[in-house]
Amino acid sequence: MNEKGCLKCGSKDAAKKDVAMTGTGLSKMFDVQNNQFTVVYCKQCGYSEFYNKQSSAGSNLLDLFFG
Repeated sequence: MNEKGCLKCGSKDAAKKDVAMTGTGLSKMFDVQNNQFTVVYCKQCGYSEFYNKQSSAGSNLLDLFFG
């Protein structure tokens, strides 16, 4: 039986949230948060993976997180 879960602890309890971050150069200096990501994280151990929102549209990120 091949059950998937968190890569670190094996838990199947995950959540996701959207975050924005600055880049480099002028965007960092002026705190322009133009990089947007979805973070999928394990609720048990905190292991996290970042996915670029522009390239991951339409996919099920929780499935990607669990392999």
